Amino acid sequence: MSTSASDTSTALFTDHYELTMLGSALSDGTGERDCVFEVFARRLPSGRRYGVVAGTARVLDAIADFRFTEAELEQLRATAVVDAETLDWLSGYRFTGDVDGYPEGELYFPGSPILTVRGSFAECVLLETIALSILNHDSAVASAAARMSGAANGRPIIEMGGRRTHEQAAVAAARAAYLGGFATTSNLEAGRRYGISTRGTVAHAFMLLHDTEEAAFRAQVEKLGADTTLLVDTYDITAGIETAVRVAGPELGAIRIDSGDVGVLARKAREQLDMLGAKDTRIVVSGDLDEHAIAALRAEPVDAYGVGTSVVTGSGAPTAGMVYKLVEVGGRPVAKRSEHKASRGGRKAALRRHKPTGTALEEVVYPTANPPQVGPYDRDLHIPLLRGGQPVPDLPTLEDGRQRLRRALVSLPWEGLKLSSGDPAIPTTFT
Repeated sequence: MSTSASDTSTALFTDHYELTMLGSALSDGTGERDCVFEVFARRLPSGRRYGVVAGTARVLDAIADFRFTEAELEQLRATAVVDAETLDWLSGYRFTGDVDGYPEGELYFPGSPILTVRGSFAECVLLETIALSILNHDSAVASAAARMSGAANGRPIIEMGGRRTHEQAAVAAARAAYLGGFATTSNLEAGRRYGISTRGTVAHAFMLLHDTEEAAFRAQVEKLGADTTLLVDTYDITAGIETAVRVAGPELGAIRIDSGDVGVLARKAREQLDMLGAKDTRIVVSGDLDEHAIAALRAEPVDAYGVGTSVVTGSGAPTAGMVYKLVEVGGRPVAKRSEHKASRGGRKAALRRHKPTGTALEEVVYPTANPPQVGPYDRDLHIPLLRGGQPVPDLPTLEDGRQRLRRALVSLPWEGLKLSSGDPAIPTTFT
Protein backbone atom coordinates (compact mmCIF):
# COMPACT_ATOMS: atom_id res chain seq x y z
CA MET A 1 0.00 0.00 0.00
CA SER A 2 1.49 3.34 -1.05
CA THR A 3 1.93 6.25 1.33
CA SER A 4 -0.71 8.94 0.90
CA ALA A 5 0.16 12.59 0.40
CA SER A 6 0.26 14.81 3.46
CA ASP A 7 -2.81 16.85 4.30
CA THR A 8 -1.30 20.21 3.45
CA SER A 9 1.13 19.57 0.59
CA THR A 10 -0.01 20.35 -2.95
CA ALA A 11 3.10 18.82 -4.53
CA LEU A 12 1.36 15.73 -5.94
CA PHE A 13 -1.51 17.72 -7.42
CA THR A 14 0.51 17.61 -10.60
CA ASP A 15 1.14 15.58 -13.74
CA HIS A 16 3.73 12.83 -14.03
CA TYR A 17 5.44 14.55 -16.94
CA GLU A 18 6.32 17.61 -14.87
CA LEU A 19 8.68 15.40 -12.85
CA THR A 20 9.95 13.58 -15.93
CA MET A 21 10.94 16.93 -17.46
CA LEU A 22 12.45 18.03 -14.18
CA GLY A 23 14.67 14.96 -13.87
CA SER A 24 15.99 15.28 -17.41
CA ALA A 25 16.57 19.03 -17.10
CA LEU A 26 18.45 18.62 -13.83
CA SER A 27 20.57 15.88 -15.40
CA ASP A 28 21.72 17.90 -18.41
CA GLY A 29 22.05 21.20 -16.55
CA THR A 30 19.22 23.09 -18.30
CA GLY A 31 17.03 23.00 -15.20
CA GLU A 32 18.84 26.01 -13.77
CA ARG A 33 18.24 28.24 -16.76
CA ASP A 34 16.27 31.41 -16.00
CA CYS A 35 12.83 31.08 -17.58
CA VAL A 36 9.53 32.86 -17.89
CA PHE A 37 6.24 30.96 -18.09
CA GLU A 38 2.96 32.62 -18.97
CA VAL A 39 -0.69 31.67 -18.41
CA PHE A 40 -3.14 32.82 -21.08
CA ALA A 41 -6.21 31.69 -23.00
CA ARG A 42 -5.94 31.50 -26.77
CA ARG A 43 -9.67 32.12 -27.07
CA LEU A 44 -12.75 32.61 -24.92
CA PRO A 45 -15.24 29.76 -24.53
CA SER A 46 -17.89 29.69 -27.23
CA GLY A 47 -20.55 32.33 -26.72
CA ARG A 48 -18.54 34.39 -24.23
CA ARG A 49 -17.60 38.05 -24.68
CA TYR A 50 -15.24 38.27 -21.69
CA GLY A 51 -13.64 36.15 -18.99
CA VAL A 52 -13.21 36.82 -15.27
CA VAL A 53 -9.92 36.05 -13.53
CA ALA A 54 -10.47 34.00 -10.37
CA GLY A 55 -8.36 31.68 -8.28
CA THR A 56 -5.19 33.79 -8.14
CA ALA A 57 -5.18 33.85 -4.35
CA ARG A 58 -5.68 30.09 -4.27
CA VAL A 59 -2.74 29.64 -6.64
CA LEU A 60 -0.51 31.61 -4.27
CA ASP A 61 -1.65 29.43 -1.36
CA ALA A 62 -0.97 26.31 -3.43
CA ILE A 63 2.55 27.50 -4.26
CA ALA A 64 3.22 28.11 -0.57
CA ASP A 65 2.12 24.53 0.16
CA PHE A 66 4.06 23.00 -2.74
CA ARG A 67 6.45 21.00 -0.56
CA PHE A 68 7.73 17.45 -0.88
CA THR A 69 7.47 16.00 2.61
CA GLU A 70 8.50 12.45 3.36
CA ALA A 71 5.01 11.25 2.38
CA GLU A 72 5.29 12.68 -1.13
CA LEU A 73 8.90 11.56 -1.54
CA GLU A 74 8.03 8.02 -0.47
CA GLN A 75 5.23 7.88 -3.03
CA LEU A 76 7.58 8.97 -5.80
CA ARG A 77 10.25 6.56 -4.59
CA ALA A 78 7.85 3.60 -4.40
CA THR A 79 6.48 4.20 -7.89
CA ALA A 80 9.88 5.04 -9.43
CA VAL A 81 8.60 8.27 -10.93
CA VAL A 82 12.04 9.90 -10.55
CA ASP A 83 15.55 8.81 -9.67
CA ALA A 84 17.40 9.29 -6.39
CA GLU A 85 19.14 12.48 -7.50
CA THR A 86 15.84 14.12 -8.44
CA LEU A 87 14.26 12.97 -5.17
CA ASP A 88 17.07 14.62 -3.28
CA TRP A 89 16.50 17.86 -5.18
CA LEU A 90 12.75 17.72 -4.53
CA SER A 91 13.27 17.24 -0.80
CA GLY A 92 14.49 20.82 -0.58
CA TYR A 93 12.09 22.34 -3.10
CA ARG A 94 10.83 25.84 -2.43
CA PHE A 95 9.64 28.21 -5.11
CA THR A 96 11.95 31.22 -4.93
CA GLY A 97 10.91 33.04 -8.09
CA ASP A 98 8.61 35.94 -8.92
CA VAL A 99 4.96 35.92 -9.96
CA ASP A 100 2.98 38.77 -11.50
CA GLY A 101 -0.52 38.70 -12.90
CA TYR A 102 -4.00 40.06 -13.25
CA PRO A 103 -5.68 40.50 -9.86
CA GLU A 104 -8.85 38.54 -9.14
CA GLY A 105 -11.98 40.15 -10.51
CA GLU A 106 -10.13 41.55 -13.52
CA LEU A 107 -11.51 40.79 -16.97
CA TYR A 108 -9.39 38.91 -19.47
CA PHE A 109 -9.55 38.38 -23.22
CA PRO A 110 -7.80 36.15 -25.80
CA GLY A 111 -4.06 36.38 -25.27
CA SER A 112 -4.19 38.27 -21.97
CA PRO A 113 -1.05 37.35 -19.94
CA ILE A 114 -3.05 36.40 -16.86
CA LEU A 115 -0.12 35.05 -14.85
CA THR A 116 3.66 35.37 -15.35
CA VAL A 117 5.98 33.02 -13.46
CA ARG A 118 9.74 33.70 -13.38
CA GLY A 119 12.53 31.57 -11.97
CA SER A 120 14.61 28.58 -12.94
CA PHE A 121 13.06 26.07 -15.31
CA ALA A 122 13.19 23.43 -12.59
CA GLU A 123 11.21 25.38 -10.02
CA CYS A 124 8.72 26.90 -12.48
CA VAL A 125 7.82 23.85 -14.55
CA LEU A 126 6.50 22.02 -11.48
CA LEU A 127 3.76 24.62 -11.00
CA GLU A 128 2.04 24.18 -14.36
CA THR A 129 -0.65 21.69 -13.39
CA ILE A 130 -1.63 23.17 -10.03
CA ALA A 131 -1.80 26.70 -11.45
CA LEU A 132 -3.90 25.68 -14.43
CA SER A 133 -6.25 23.41 -12.48
CA ILE A 134 -7.11 26.27 -10.13
CA LEU A 135 -7.27 29.10 -12.65
CA ASN A 136 -9.21 27.13 -15.27
CA HIS A 137 -11.85 26.00 -12.78
CA ASP A 138 -12.26 29.17 -10.76
CA SER A 139 -12.22 31.51 -13.76
CA ALA A 140 -14.83 29.39 -15.55
CA VAL A 141 -17.14 29.54 -12.53
CA ALA A 142 -16.57 33.26 -11.91
CA SER A 143 -17.19 34.06 -15.58
CA ALA A 144 -20.49 32.16 -15.51
CA ALA A 145 -21.45 33.81 -12.21
CA ALA A 146 -20.75 37.28 -13.61
CA ARG A 147 -23.05 36.61 -16.56
CA MET A 148 -25.78 35.39 -14.21
CA SER A 149 -25.34 38.35 -11.86
CA GLY A 150 -25.62 40.72 -14.80
CA ALA A 151 -28.78 38.97 -15.98
CA ALA A 152 -30.25 39.23 -12.47
CA ASN A 153 -29.90 43.01 -12.69
CA GLY A 154 -29.28 43.61 -9.01
CA ARG A 155 -31.42 40.83 -7.60
CA PRO A 156 -29.42 38.56 -5.26
CA ILE A 157 -28.37 35.04 -6.21
CA ILE A 158 -27.50 32.28 -3.77
CA GLU A 159 -24.95 29.66 -4.87
CA MET A 160 -26.27 26.20 -4.06
CA GLY A 161 -24.31 23.80 -6.27
CA GLY A 162 -22.41 21.83 -3.67
CA ARG A 163 -24.34 18.65 -4.44
CA ARG A 164 -23.52 18.88 -8.14
CA THR A 165 -19.73 18.76 -8.07
CA HIS A 166 -16.74 17.33 -6.19
CA GLU A 167 -16.76 18.24 -2.51
CA GLN A 168 -13.54 20.26 -2.71
CA ALA A 169 -14.52 21.85 -6.02
CA ALA A 170 -17.77 22.92 -4.35
CA VAL A 171 -15.87 25.11 -1.89
CA ALA A 172 -13.76 26.69 -4.62
CA ALA A 173 -16.85 27.17 -6.80
CA ALA A 174 -18.69 28.95 -3.99
CA ARG A 175 -15.75 31.34 -3.61
CA ALA A 176 -15.55 31.96 -7.37
CA ALA A 177 -19.31 32.52 -7.62
CA TYR A 178 -19.15 35.04 -4.79
CA LEU A 179 -16.30 36.82 -6.58
CA GLY A 180 -18.48 36.80 -9.70
CA GLY A 181 -21.29 38.66 -7.94
CA PHE A 182 -23.38 36.06 -6.10
CA ALA A 183 -24.67 37.28 -2.76
CA THR A 184 -24.42 34.16 -0.60
CA THR A 185 -23.69 30.43 -0.67
CA SER A 186 -25.24 27.33 0.85
CA ASN A 187 -21.77 25.84 1.43
CA LEU A 188 -20.75 26.03 5.07
CA GLU A 189 -17.07 25.26 4.44
CA ALA A 190 -16.89 28.17 1.99
CA GLY A 191 -18.46 30.31 4.69
CA ARG A 192 -15.85 29.23 7.22
CA ARG A 193 -12.86 29.41 4.90
CA TYR A 194 -13.66 32.62 3.03
CA GLY A 195 -16.11 34.50 5.23
CA ILE A 196 -18.95 34.27 2.72
CA SER A 197 -22.46 34.64 4.14
CA THR A 198 -24.37 31.34 4.07
CA ARG A 199 -28.08 30.72 3.61
CA GLY A 200 -30.46 27.76 3.61
CA THR A 201 -33.80 26.61 5.00
CA VAL A 202 -35.35 23.25 4.07
CA ALA A 203 -35.62 20.74 1.23
CA HIS A 204 -38.63 18.79 0.04
CA ALA A 205 -37.56 15.93 2.29
CA PHE A 206 -38.45 18.07 5.32
CA MET A 207 -41.87 18.73 3.86
CA LEU A 208 -42.49 15.04 3.17
CA LEU A 209 -41.30 14.11 6.65
CA HIS A 210 -44.35 15.76 8.18
CA ASP A 211 -47.89 14.44 7.95
CA THR A 212 -49.15 17.68 6.42
CA GLU A 213 -47.69 20.70 4.70
CA GLU A 214 -49.08 22.88 7.48
CA ALA A 215 -47.26 20.84 10.12
CA ALA A 216 -43.97 21.28 8.25
CA PHE A 217 -44.51 25.03 7.91
CA ARG A 218 -45.37 25.37 11.60
CA ALA A 219 -42.27 23.47 12.67
CA GLN A 220 -40.06 25.67 10.49
CA VAL A 221 -41.65 28.96 11.57
CA GLU A 222 -41.52 28.03 15.24
CA LYS A 223 -37.81 27.32 14.95
CA LEU A 224 -36.67 29.99 12.46
CA GLY A 225 -39.29 32.72 12.81
CA ALA A 226 -41.78 34.22 10.40
CA ASP A 227 -38.99 35.82 8.34
CA THR A 228 -37.96 32.40 7.04
CA THR A 229 -38.44 31.12 3.48
CA LEU A 230 -41.15 28.48 3.05
CA LEU A 231 -40.96 25.94 0.21
CA VAL A 232 -44.43 25.99 -1.34
CA ASP A 233 -44.27 23.68 -4.36
CA THR A 234 -44.19 20.24 -2.71
CA TYR A 235 -47.86 19.63 -3.48
CA ASP A 236 -50.08 22.39 -4.85
CA ILE A 237 -48.48 25.85 -5.00
CA THR A 238 -51.70 27.82 -4.62
CA ALA A 239 -52.71 25.83 -1.55
CA GLY A 240 -49.16 25.97 -0.28
CA ILE A 241 -49.03 29.76 -0.42
CA GLU A 242 -52.36 30.06 1.35
CA THR A 243 -51.16 27.72 4.09
CA ALA A 244 -47.81 29.48 4.37
CA VAL A 245 -49.42 32.88 4.97
CA ARG A 246 -51.93 31.41 7.38
CA VAL A 247 -49.13 29.84 9.43
CA ALA A 248 -46.54 32.65 9.31
CA GLY A 249 -48.85 35.61 8.88
CA PRO A 250 -48.47 38.45 6.37
CA GLU A 251 -44.96 39.12 7.71
CA LEU A 252 -43.74 35.86 6.10
CA GLY A 253 -40.22 36.50 4.83
CA ALA A 254 -40.29 34.62 1.53
CA ILE A 255 -41.59 31.67 -0.42
CA ARG A 256 -39.49 29.47 -2.69
CA ILE A 257 -40.61 27.90 -5.95
CA ASP A 258 -38.31 25.12 -7.16
CA SER A 259 -40.09 23.59 -10.14
CA GLY A 260 -42.38 24.24 -13.07
CA ASP A 261 -42.63 27.35 -15.22
CA VAL A 262 -41.23 29.59 -12.51
CA GLY A 263 -42.00 32.80 -14.40
CA VAL A 264 -45.70 32.09 -14.66
CA LEU A 265 -45.80 30.67 -11.16
CA ALA A 266 -44.02 33.70 -9.70
CA ARG A 267 -46.54 36.03 -11.34
CA LYS A 268 -49.49 34.09 -9.92
CA ALA A 269 -47.77 33.80 -6.55
CA ARG A 270 -47.25 37.55 -6.37
CA GLU A 271 -50.91 38.20 -7.06
CA GLN A 272 -51.96 35.67 -4.43
CA LEU A 273 -49.54 36.97 -1.81
CA ASP A 274 -50.74 40.53 -2.34
CA MET A 275 -54.37 39.43 -2.03
CA LEU A 276 -53.53 37.68 1.25
CA GLY A 277 -51.91 40.84 2.61
CA ALA A 278 -48.35 39.51 2.35
CA LYS A 279 -47.22 42.36 0.13
CA ASP A 280 -43.64 42.32 1.46
CA THR A 281 -43.14 38.58 1.21
CA ARG A 282 -40.35 37.89 -1.27
CA ILE A 283 -40.38 35.28 -4.02
CA VAL A 284 -37.29 33.10 -4.48
CA VAL A 285 -37.02 30.79 -7.48
CA SER A 286 -34.62 27.93 -8.16
CA GLY A 287 -34.40 24.80 -10.26
CA ASP A 288 -31.96 24.43 -13.19
CA LEU A 289 -31.48 28.16 -13.69
CA ASP A 290 -28.68 29.62 -15.80
CA GLU A 291 -27.98 33.12 -17.12
CA HIS A 292 -30.44 32.76 -20.00
CA ALA A 293 -33.25 31.57 -17.72
CA ILE A 294 -32.50 34.39 -15.28
CA ALA A 295 -32.55 36.95 -18.08
CA ALA A 296 -35.92 35.61 -19.22
CA LEU A 297 -37.27 36.17 -15.69
CA ARG A 298 -36.15 39.79 -15.48
CA ALA A 299 -39.68 41.15 -16.00
CA GLU A 300 -41.24 38.72 -13.55
CA PRO A 301 -41.87 39.51 -9.84
CA VAL A 302 -38.89 37.47 -8.67
CA ASP A 303 -36.84 38.80 -5.74
CA ALA A 304 -33.96 36.31 -5.61
CA TYR A 305 -32.59 33.26 -7.37
CA GLY A 306 -30.99 30.00 -6.29
CA VAL A 307 -28.48 28.58 -8.77
CA GLY A 308 -26.67 25.26 -8.51
CA THR A 309 -25.58 23.01 -11.35
CA SER A 310 -25.07 25.65 -14.02
CA VAL A 311 -22.72 27.86 -12.01
CA VAL A 312 -20.48 25.12 -10.57
CA THR A 313 -20.05 23.67 -14.07
CA GLY A 314 -19.31 27.02 -15.70
CA SER A 315 -22.73 27.10 -17.38
CA GLY A 316 -21.57 25.04 -20.35
CA ALA A 317 -17.92 26.13 -20.20
CA PRO A 318 -16.40 24.12 -17.31
CA THR A 319 -12.86 25.23 -18.11
CA ALA A 320 -11.46 28.61 -19.11
CA GLY A 321 -9.10 26.96 -21.60
CA MET A 322 -5.97 28.55 -20.14
CA VAL A 323 -2.50 27.21 -20.91
CA TYR A 324 0.90 27.55 -19.19
CA LYS A 325 3.64 28.16 -21.75
CA LEU A 326 7.37 28.79 -21.67
CA VAL A 327 7.92 32.15 -23.38
CA GLU A 328 11.48 33.09 -22.42
CA VAL A 329 14.75 31.26 -21.69
CA GLY A 330 17.80 33.16 -20.45
CA GLY A 331 16.30 36.44 -21.62
CA ARG A 332 15.66 35.06 -25.13
CA PRO A 333 12.05 34.88 -26.38
CA VAL A 334 10.87 31.38 -27.29
CA ALA A 335 7.54 30.39 -28.80
CA LYS A 336 5.65 27.36 -30.01
CA ARG A 337 5.08 27.64 -33.78
CA SER A 338 2.59 24.85 -34.48
CA GLU A 339 -0.25 25.91 -36.74
CA HIS A 340 -3.13 25.54 -34.29
CA LYS A 341 -1.39 26.09 -30.95
CA ALA A 342 1.04 28.92 -31.56
CA SER A 343 2.25 31.15 -28.73
CA ARG A 344 3.98 34.54 -28.62
CA GLY A 345 7.46 34.60 -27.20
CA GLY A 346 8.91 36.93 -24.60
CA ARG A 347 7.80 38.20 -21.23
CA LYS A 348 4.72 40.37 -21.59
CA ALA A 349 2.44 42.66 -19.61
CA ALA A 350 -0.82 44.40 -20.50
CA LEU A 351 -2.80 47.57 -20.15
CA ARG A 352 -6.37 48.47 -21.00
CA ARG A 353 -7.15 51.61 -22.93
CA HIS A 354 -10.33 53.58 -22.21
CA LYS A 355 -12.25 56.48 -23.64
CA PRO A 356 -12.39 59.64 -21.54
CA THR A 357 -15.87 58.46 -20.53
CA GLY A 358 -14.37 55.31 -19.00
CA THR A 359 -15.54 52.87 -21.69
CA ALA A 360 -12.90 50.25 -22.47
CA LEU A 361 -11.47 50.31 -25.99
CA GLU A 362 -8.84 47.59 -26.22
CA GLU A 363 -6.48 45.28 -24.36
CA VAL A 364 -2.86 46.05 -25.25
CA VAL A 365 -0.39 43.21 -24.67
CA TYR A 366 3.24 44.32 -24.96
CA PRO A 367 6.79 43.06 -24.35
CA THR A 368 7.97 44.25 -20.94
CA ALA A 369 11.25 45.26 -22.60
CA ASN A 370 9.42 47.67 -24.88
CA PRO A 371 6.36 49.15 -23.12
CA PRO A 372 4.03 51.47 -25.04
CA GLN A 373 3.41 55.06 -24.15
CA VAL A 374 0.77 55.17 -21.44
CA GLY A 375 -2.16 57.49 -22.06
CA PRO A 376 -4.20 59.34 -19.43
CA TYR A 377 -7.02 56.80 -19.60
CA ASP A 378 -4.89 53.64 -19.75
CA ARG A 379 -4.78 51.22 -16.84
CA ASP A 380 -2.02 48.71 -16.11
CA LEU A 381 -3.36 45.23 -15.51
CA HIS A 382 -0.41 43.36 -14.00
CA ILE A 383 0.36 43.56 -10.30
CA PRO A 384 3.20 41.88 -8.36
CA LEU A 385 2.10 38.79 -6.45
CA LEU A 386 5.23 36.98 -5.27
CA ARG A 387 8.80 38.22 -4.93
CA GLY A 388 11.49 35.72 -4.11
CA GLY A 389 8.75 33.19 -3.53
CA GLN A 390 7.10 35.33 -0.84
CA PRO A 391 3.75 37.17 -1.12
CA VAL A 392 4.07 40.91 -1.59
CA PRO A 393 2.45 43.07 1.12
CA ASP A 394 -1.20 44.10 0.93
CA LEU A 395 -2.40 41.70 -1.75
CA PRO A 396 -6.00 42.29 -2.89
CA THR A 397 -8.75 40.58 -0.89
CA LEU A 398 -11.78 38.66 -2.09
CA GLU A 399 -13.92 41.74 -1.47
CA ASP A 400 -11.46 43.83 -3.51
CA GLY A 401 -11.98 41.38 -6.37
CA ARG A 402 -15.77 41.72 -6.21
CA GLN A 403 -15.51 45.49 -6.43
CA ARG A 404 -12.92 45.33 -9.21
CA LEU A 405 -15.19 43.12 -11.28
CA ARG A 406 -18.12 45.49 -10.84
CA ARG A 407 -16.04 48.41 -12.07
CA ALA A 408 -14.64 46.43 -14.97
CA LEU A 409 -18.06 45.29 -16.18
CA VAL A 410 -19.38 48.85 -16.07
CA SER A 411 -16.50 49.87 -18.34
CA LEU A 412 -17.37 47.41 -21.12
CA PRO A 413 -19.22 48.57 -24.24
CA TRP A 414 -22.85 47.54 -23.90
CA GLU A 415 -22.50 45.03 -26.75
CA GLY A 416 -19.90 43.21 -24.67
CA LEU A 417 -22.46 42.42 -21.97
CA LYS A 418 -24.79 40.52 -24.29
CA LEU A 419 -25.40 36.86 -23.53
CA SER A 420 -25.51 35.99 -27.23
CA SER A 421 -22.50 34.75 -29.20
CA GLY A 422 -20.20 37.35 -30.68
CA ASP A 423 -16.72 38.79 -30.73
CA PRO A 424 -14.89 39.58 -27.48
CA ALA A 425 -16.16 42.76 -25.83
CA ILE A 426 -12.92 44.53 -26.72
CA PRO A 427 -10.10 43.50 -29.10
CA THR A 428 -6.66 42.41 -27.96
CA THR A 429 -3.78 44.25 -29.63
CA PHE A 430 -0.24 42.81 -29.54
CA THR A 431 2.64 45.25 -29.94
